[in-house]
Amino acid sequence: MWTSVILAAVGVSAATISLQIYGLVLSPLLIAAALALVAAVPFWLRRGRKGPDWIVVDGSDVMYWQGDPPQLQVVLDVVDRLKARGLTPVVWFDANVGHVLSDRYLGSEALARRLGLPETQVFVAPRGTPADPLLLDGAATLGARIVSNDRYRDWAARYPMVDTPGTLVRGRVIGGLVALDLGAAAAQGRRTSAGVRR
Repeated sequence: MWTSVILAAVGVSAATISLQIYGLVLSPLLIAAALALVAAVPFWLRRGRKGPDWIVVDGSDVMYWQGDPPQLQVVLDVVDRLKARGLTPVVWFDANVGHVLSDRYLGSEALARRLGLPETQVFVAPRGTPADPLLLDGAATLGARIVSNDRYRDWAARYPMVDTPGTLVRGRVIGGLVALDLGAAAAQGRRTSAGVRR
């Protein structure tokens, strides 16, 4: 549409017609330039937007924040709290999450549905593979903080980012409500993937 408007304005300039508005003489070339500028504004606005502010959630840790037995509701409450803060959660679970919660296998599709998230934001580690390195790889790739009370000490040599203040966001349940220690970490924004040693 804008191309036809610009072409029409250029065609008008070929006819060398001038317009007088409020005492100003506007040449067709000036009109074409103004139309091109107006057409570029939506592009500049889209370009200025940043992507999602990702945050990774260790679902297998969070579901124990109210003690034993583990509860998926706590993970849902954390997800809701993060979304309310404008963050985009990605949730990771160990392969046994379904058996721990409901004595049967639960995949990412079923868990995503229960958490109200797209399936692309919920992951279950493959059987026999610990979720921690997958979760940490994902967080490093996204430049994201991690919601967990796990300190990932077994993985700190490979993922030194876990020792960086603000990377790990602790939480708890107090009086039935989720409390997250986002504090200054929320203001720090994204992290780079430089926190991984291969």
